[in-house]
Amino acid sequence: MKQPIATFSALAEPNRLRIVELLLNGPLTVGEVGERLGLRQPQASKHLKQLLESGLVEMRPDANRRHYSLKQEPFRELDGWLEHYRSMWEERLDNLDVYLTKLQAANSGKAAGTTEIQEDDHDGQHDDEG
Repeated sequence: MKQPIATFSALAEPNRLRIVELLLNGPLTVGEVGERLGLRQPQASKHLKQLLESGLVEMRPDANRRHYSLKQEPFRELDGWLEHYRSMWEERLDNLDVYLTKLQAANSGKAAGTTEIQEDDHDGQHDDEG
């Protein structure tokens, strides 16, 4: 990943992350972003500029409007960077699953033994009463 710090810094700000989520559905103008997020146009422009400078979005001018869309490459790079951690956590979670399955089996075996003892005691009580 070329600039993970820039990517994470850009996405760390909640409004910029919300903008990225909006742009998943396709290009939007500054006005559309502002309207959907309840931001004034200067605020939306500022956030879009930072996303543009970090390389996460691209801008296409169309007359007096600017259409912003996500660039795929930075997100592919981010996914590749996360893959190392994803596989590490999957392995750890698989190991945890194996451990919990063994623990559950051991506990259910103990519980079955306890149930038999209780049933024997219960039967014995009937014998003493009767």
